[in-house]
Amino acid sequence: MKISQENAILIKNLCLSKLYGARRLFSELHNKGWKLGSIDSLLKRIRNTGTIVRQPGSGMTAFCA
Repeated sequence: MKISQENAILIKNLCLSKLYGARRLFSELHNKGWKLGSIDSLLKRIRNTGTIVRQPGSGMTAFCA
């Protein structure tokens, strides 16, 4: 299940304020239906960039034939 914008903000706040990791968040919020890998990749993005939004230009580029 995809993590919504509101839930991503919740995860970011718990990660930064209480220093929760992916497994702790997964066990605390197990009723949301998220996968551990989804939480882990979101936390990795938060650690690297400090934000939950995608960076401009980070998507796939158009294929020109």
